[in-house]
Amino acid sequence: QVTLVESGGGLVQAGGSLRLACVGSGRTFSRNIIGWFRQAPGKEREFVGGSKWSTGITYYGDPAQGRFGISRDNVKNTVYLQMNSLKPEDTAVYYCAAANVIGTPRDVSEYAYWGQGTQVTVSS
Repeated sequence: QVTLVESGGGLVQAGGSLRLACVGSGRTFSRNIIGWFRQAPGKEREFVGGSKWSTGITYYGDPAQGRFGISRDNVKNTVYLQMNSLKPEDTAVYYCAAANVIGTPRDVSEYAYWGQGTQVTVSS
């Protein structure tokens, strides 16, 4: 069992930055890939980026567009999503999720554990 808790969301002006955090716990957490997704009202949940916990290798989806970066703190069992140059279209609930699969999972169905989400609102 893996438990994930996101934090760091809020209201920011366009062009600003936010850093989201995902704290994980559970016996198998270190063997997982941690992914970030987002879901805007009326839209499907989309993949933002992921990180393999054991190696730190990161990979990104289209929403990242070179503006977002993922890092981790092994001691704190935390994965971060740094978001820069935010745009109003980045407004969404952001989720972290854990997958115990081979490769670079990007689909919602590949992730077994989810956090509760944190709201990010970007004003124009």
